Amino acid sequence: MEQPMSLETFFSGYADRLHNVLAASDWTGVADLALAMQRAWAGGHQVFLCGNGGSAGNAIHLANDFVYGIAKRTGGGIKALALSANPAVMTCLANDVGYDRVYCEQLAVQGREDDILIVLSGSGNSPNILNVLERARAMRIRSYAILGYDGGRSKGLADVAIHFPVDDMQIAEDMQLIVGHMLMQWLYGQRPRI
Repeated sequence: MEQPMSLETFFSGYADRLHNVLAASDWTGVADLALAMQRAWAGGHQVFLCGNGGSAGNAIHLANDFVYGIAKRTGGGIKALALSANPAVMTCLANDVGYDRVYCEQLAVQGREDDILIVLSGSGNSPNILNVLERARAMRIRSYAILGYDGGRSKGLADVAIHFPVDDMQIAEDMQLIVGHMLMQWLYGQRPRI
């Protein structure tokens, strides 16, 4: 009879998989996003984030980090908004025009040319993510997609795809937060000293 895996072995295996993704990653797209966010910050442009499920939660988490955490002073952060954060708007749009349009409808109202869109997706194939990427392109909003698995259709729709080819949704979501925290710490170091 096969012995069950110990908890320590299981957790060590998860840590090893995460480490391997980090070690094999190309950070070029993250560097591009960091500079774009710095320009948006300096120019008073908006950064929009969205995703589904855990990625929606990550979008809300990172919007918080960008609004306050990068400056740690009143009024000093980036104008960041998680499109997944308002349940009244989300449920209204889902009911009236369909869940596949919950993000693109918000971007159509709130977005402006030279803003930034960051989508967070494991598969890269969710219809609401594809629609918001298409809306961003039509509005001349630069789009970034932080993706797992094979990147899906989002990989080709985003202006810049930050792709971690891992077939594990939890590690894909870990990478979304890791990228966000990298950006937060780098931007904090670049904050205007006023």
